[in-house]
Amino acid sequence: MRFGFRDGYQGSSFAELLESQFPHLRPDLSGLYTGERQVPTSHGTTVMGVRFADGVIVAGDRLATMDYRVASRDIQKVYATDGYSLMAIAGAAGPAIEMARLLGIQFEHYEKIEGEPLELEGKANVLSGLIRQNLPAAMQGLVVVPIFAGYDRRRRLGRVWKYEITGGRYEEKDFDSTGSGSLFARESLKKSYRENAPRPEALRSIIEALTDAADEDRGTGGVDTLRGLYPTIKIATESGIEDVPDEETASIYEQVIEARRARSQS
Repeated sequence: MRFGFRDGYQGSSFAELLESQFPHLRPDLSGLYTGERQVPTSHGTTVMGVRFADGVIVAGDRLATMDYRVASRDIQKVYATDGYSLMAIAGAAGPAIEMARLLGIQFEHYEKIEGEPLELEGKANVLSGLIRQNLPAAMQGLVVVPIFAGYDRRRRLGRVWKYEITGGRYEEKDFDSTGSGSLFARESLKKSYRENAPRPEALRSIIEALTDAADEDRGTGGVDTLRGLYPTIKIATESGIEDVPDEETASIYEQVIEARRARSQS
């Protein structure tokens, strides 16, 4: 059953609804750029999506930087956009967070209008459109380059997509990472990743990759045991979205560090 809005709008796109019916409610990023000088904004850094035996794992560090300063040590970079999909942000933090929230609303709106949820690939397409709409802001330095991943209930497997600033999307077979430390994270994953790995092995690969990225990239935050800050890690499986508890992350991180100490002493 479809519901009509004023001026006859009949679509199921929340973004198009805002554009045609309530343009004053659209996020306005124009104030972040004035003349030739961009207003300083905080940026997210290393995030990744990794397929494993039961679905997909999405993770991100917690550090946000502003130029050479720490803007936040406890920023969230991984968001559940519905019961089976996840978005990890990298780039300008403000627009990226707004995009993640709008994406979740878009999925909920579609399901209410159409009576059934959007397919996972359709959700990836919706995010592509939002990134394309952000292109004018991206050309001014407010770039958003996320990772989108989720559990495809029709195909019964996890899937991962990466994006470029023009909205182009590309599905990755195994894993991908984006952000300032992504090069080091991908190189680390290449060495440790195994297709259809069980959850403990996949989590260890991810934590090793984030540790390697933090070691080489000053914009990526590592595990902060002093403040009790650990990477945000979420899992999408047939059962839905699950948060990996900090206690489990801390235990795996200690194993990684102990193994590296043992190698350095041998």
